[in-house]
Amino acid sequence: MVDQGFKGKIYCTSPTVAVTKLILLDSAKIQEEDARNANEGNYSKHEIAEPLYTVAQAEKVFSHFRVINTNESVPLDAEIEAVYTNAGHILGACTIELRLENKTLVFSGDVGRDNDVLMFPPTKPKKADYIFLESTYGNRLHPDTDPKDDLERFISDAFQNKGTIIIPSFAVERAQSVMYLLWQLKVAGKIPNIPYIIDTPMGINMLEIFANNRKWHKLSEWEFTAMCEMFTMISNYQETIDTIYNKQSKVVIAASGMITGGRVLSYLERYIGLPETTVIIIGYQGEGTRGRKLLEGATEIKIHGKYYEVKAKICEIETLSAHGDQKDLINWLSELENKPKKVFLVHGENEPADELRIKIHEKYGFDCTVPMMGQEFEL
Repeated sequence: MVDQGFKGKIYCTSPTVAVTKLILLDSAKIQEEDARNANEGNYSKHEIAEPLYTVAQAEKVFSHFRVINTNESVPLDAEIEAVYTNAGHILGACTIELRLENKTLVFSGDVGRDNDVLMFPPTKPKKADYIFLESTYGNRLHPDTDPKDDLERFISDAFQNKGTIIIPSFAVERAQSVMYLLWQLKVAGKIPNIPYIIDTPMGINMLEIFANNRKWHKLSEWEFTAMCEMFTMISNYQETIDTIYNKQSKVVIAASGMITGGRVLSYLERYIGLPETTVIIIGYQGEGTRGRKLLEGATEIKIHGKYYEVKAKICEIETLSAHGDQKDLINWLSELENKPKKVFLVHGENEPADELRIKIHEKYGFDCTVPMMGQEFEL
């Protein structure tokens, strides 16, 4: 938008500014690298592969940021104001309450879990005329189990088989949650004494953002420091190559979470074809992603234009998702003091969105709809 001429302000919380700068620069760099590799390897469907945006274009966004505080009214215009409240999902994530023309519109954003490993529970809205609610897990309930039990079992089994454990992870919040759980297991003596590696420059940089925004998460300073000391942190790609070719059993956390790019692809090129390897999927996998294909039992996956046979053990831990499940999403509506005129379910695939619609209507009697692309509503 900035590249196409947007000159306005971008309102966000302090941690969101830091996270967004990190993600924009990282994604732009990856896109430039992917485009260059595709052109050199001649495997793009385009005559000349180009990045969606470059590092230089991403940097032009930064001057538009305006930092705001949560729970404070922000005047946007003579008759429009916004209030941001904690959504719980990741550092800085907020629900946005927009007040205009005597109406209150609430945009949930990604809603976190009521019992998240690191984040505080989301703040529930009190009043709304119209609600725009995400529905990512609208048809699913997270298992009521301790993810540490699954991690302990998967890692111990892989260690017995002298294999490497690869955990594809979102660099923001998820990698830090897994680090915290592994640290707890290590302190308790429940996982083997092998190298524990975090190989995602963005995930490593996120640790500094965690350190600078302590009021946004549950970790004490002592826990945070001790957790970080347990891990070997890799930022240099040569260190990645050395780690990949080290035959010792190890646990590697690497981005990206849906295996769509990043350094996890380099590990999978080497390890996905080895039966002693374990790949632990720990988050939502969108349709068409490599992560979703692996969960659905794919026998081969395509990486950098080549196909690799899948012989590794593919495991899943559903309880580590940062998204609220159906119960959390329904509970998020529980403190409304009025009946909204309409609830729009967005940011979800059709099936989970529609099931959530039915559940919300059954529970609260709210007028609830899943808007289709191009459909219009007058508020």
